[in-house]
Amino acid sequence: MRLSVLLLSAALPLAIGACGQSDTAPSVANDAASSEAAIANNSASVPASGAQAFVNAAAASDRFEIETSKLAPGSAASNALMAYAREMVAAHTASSAKLKAIAGKDPVGITIDDTLNTSQNATLEDMKTKKGYLFDAAYLAAQVHAHEQALTELKAYAASGDNAELKAFVEGLLPTVTGHLEQAKALSQAK
Repeated sequence: MRLSVLLLSAALPLAIGACGQSDTAPSVANDAASSEAAIANNSASVPASGAQAFVNAAAASDRFEIETSKLAPGSAASNALMAYAREMVAAHTASSAKLKAIAGKDPVGITIDDTLNTSQNATLEDMKTKKGYLFDAAYLAAQVHAHEQALTELKAYAASGDNAELKAFVEGLLPTVTGHLEQAKALSQAK
């Protein structure tokens, strides 16, 4: 039973962590190694749940989006992609700040852990080795995947989350994440 609770608690952070939140966010991943890393990243014997799990996943997603997007100026071939990456850095930096402000006001004491999971780290490291159009393709694939996962998880938290202020934050992010996904898809199709 404890293993199933751990695996369940690992699923939410992975899904949200995959999207790079843009004024939201989210990141990339969903395999067995990612699940193990997410379990390892949760605090010792008590797995994160509810608001805490959501905040950790959202923070990791923002960090992933910022870190991968910061690679674009020295690696990307497309000026349009570089503009998109600048937008991602700005949006996810703002999203992180909003998330920290909400967590800071929480009476239960939500703390933010933005540790990237194994898959996010692997994607980031792989992107560091790519230049030009290879970078563009990898970056856009990661953005599309991350934003699709983020939309799914954000909608789920908006529907059944346990923190009203976080739910309001999420509902405000949904249009932004949708816009970022549409932009990433359009850039991918333009290639």
